[in-house]
Amino acid sequence: MVECTALSREAGCRYAAESVIVMYKVYINRSIVKNRYYIGHAEDLENRLNLHNRGEVKSTKYGIPWETVYTEEFQTRAEACRREREIKAYKGGIKFKKLLGLFKDDDK
Repeated sequence: MVECTALSREAGCRYAAESVIVMYKVYINRSIVKNRYYIGHAEDLENRLNLHNRGEVKSTKYGIPWETVYTEEFQTRAEACRREREIKAYKGGIKFKKLLGLFKDDDK
């Protein structure tokens, strides 16, 4: 069953059957054992996390298990890719820590 959401109605949706909204998510995963972070984007976040935890993603196979600690949603893949690159640009710095709620005033 497909629902006609408020977002799709604004875009001119007349029939629920025509309404297929795909949201892209930017996510930050944390390796539970290594306390390292991985930033990516996906349409299906649950499936993507499963791929990470089964070792099917080359760059994360040595950090299993992973947990998702942060997400943002976007309407287009291009928007999600832009935000992913933005977050990667400040990975490990103050902005990254603030994003995850890890920044303390005495961290300078």
